Amino acid sequence: MSRQTIWATKVAALVQGGNSAAALAQIKVAPTVKDLKDLRALLIAAKVMAKHPNVDSATSDMIVALSSPRLHRSP
Repeated sequence: MSRQTIWATKVAALVQGGNSAAALAQIKVAPTVKDLKDLRALLIAAKVMAKHPNVDSATSDMIVALSSPRLHRSP
């Protein structure tokens, strides 16, 4: 069983505290897919995800964005 990351617990605290705008800004610059999945697990366990559908969609969108291969341009 892996440990929860510090980032996920801090962003979950933002959502639970009612500051979803700050949480959305943090979600947009999430470090890894694992961190986003840990955040979703924390919010689902706390039963907060249903109250904040914008956080739900943002985490889902960022998981897809970080999971997909990146397009690279030549310099």
